Amino acid sequence: MAKKTQHVVRTTKGGWAVKKGGSSKATKVYKTQEEAIGRGREIAKSQKAEFYIHGKDGKIRNKDSYGNDPHPPKDKK
Repeated sequence: MAKKTQHVVRTTKGGWAVKKGGSSKATKVYKTQEEAIGRGREIAKSQKAEFYIHGKDGKIRNKDSYGNDPHPPKDKK
């Protein structure tokens, strides 16, 4: 079974989108990254999914796991 993922990414029009992993279509687009992160985190928690936050450059800048992670991180943020 493939892992469920949710991503917060920059749109071409300058907004921020929440997207399901592997989907080209956004779940919803927001004006700010903060709004998108809030909604994306809610979705990831409800789906027990991995959550990725991308920076303006498209690189992953932060991630969280809300699923049944067999190897949870040892460091505490």
